[in-house]
Amino acid sequence: MIARRVVAALGLAQLISWGVTYYLIGGFGEQIAADLGWSRGIIYGGFAVSLLVMGLTSPLVGRLVDGRGGRDVMVVGAMVNAAGCAGLACSHHTGTYFASWMILGLGMRLTLYDAAFAALARIGGPDARRAMSEITLLGGLAASVFWPLGHILSEHFGWRAALLAYAGFAIVTIPLHLVIPNRRYAVAPRHDAPEPALPRAADPRRVRFGGALYAVITTGANFLNAGMSAHMIAVLAGLGLSLSVAVWIATLRGIGQSAARLCEVLFGGRIDPVDLNLVACLFMPFAFIAGLFGGASKEMGIAFALLYGACNGILTITRGTLPLVLFDHRSYGTLVGGLIVPSFILPAAAPLIYAVVIDRAGNASALYLSAGIATVTLVAAAMLKVLFPEAGPSAARSPCLDTTHLGKKS
Repeated sequence: MIARRVVAALGLAQLISWGVTYYLIGGFGEQIAADLGWSRGIIYGGFAVSLLVMGLTSPLVGRLVDGRGGRDVMVVGAMVNAAGCAGLACSHHTGTYFASWMILGLGMRLTLYDAAFAALARIGGPDARRAMSEITLLGGLAASVFWPLGHILSEHFGWRAALLAYAGFAIVTIPLHLVIPNRRYAVAPRHDAPEPALPRAADPRRVRFGGALYAVITTGANFLNAGMSAHMIAVLAGLGLSLSVAVWIATLRGIGQSAARLCEVLFGGRIDPVDLNLVACLFMPFAFIAGLFGGASKEMGIAFALLYGACNGILTITRGTLPLVLFDHRSYGTLVGGLIVPSFILPAAAPLIYAVVIDRAGNASALYLSAGIATVTLVAAAMLKVLFPEAGPSAARSPCLDTTHLGKKS
């Protein structure tokens, strides 16, 4: 079992880390553009560059967490996040601005969910599922906390001082990350204990195929998340809702996301992650279909926001828990670090792609595009369910499971 104080500290660190990095552009982007006179392409291009850096550094970070543990990696990440925020606060030229976002891209990969999931898998092994779900509860509130906080700070002190404060918040996460134990999962052998189940992808060929399906699912979910984060309000307004109504309906996405994650924490432990992933992917296309009617009916707009938020919230959790049942947990960081590279690189283009689609084909076309991507994700989830079913209680011990180190700490 992972200690409650570790989960609480890591959950709070996720809330702060997401708030001062990933959601930074949503809170300050327009202010930076207005103050410096830069185009939105430059402002939001910096964020896109950070996502590319996350993808390029992902395999290395995954190996570092496997080898050194999450504590050292995430402490360094907190310092890198602070440097990136301070760099943005001091930016007067595009070169400094983009360099700061590149620094933040590395910091985000070192501190956000994927690093945290790998850290939990290293210390909790197959038992890390609940802890993964629990830290997303606080992480999911990052925008709700830091968007208004950032607005208050910038109103009183300006956006540069607000970003320096964000650098300070990033430093505050260092003692939280130091709570993570620097050990590797091990279970003392017991004669009456059930034998550990085989990873469902137990041979190289199945690892490759299962990994490909996992990559499709995570990339599709992240692409939709990036596109909706940038354009959800504009799409709802473009379909006929007033801007104020579109804004408050879009905020319901966060409520749906947090509610779904809470349900998963309370009741999801009995549900196979592959099944849970399939259910979320199954309802995702219907969310975007409901959105098509959002302009004519506020109720359908509300259904769109809540249902999409719920599906996205669950998929964030299964992104961490699927590898626990599919692959050997001892190589979690290394393997997943490679598989999620496309889920950072391709979504970096999502805001621009959605903007082009909306400009050329209308707001409804953005929802048709989203429904199509959600359907592809659903097909991959269904294939994962069919090809990697849940093992029975009599599953044999994994032939690749080394038992010589059990009961020892690394």
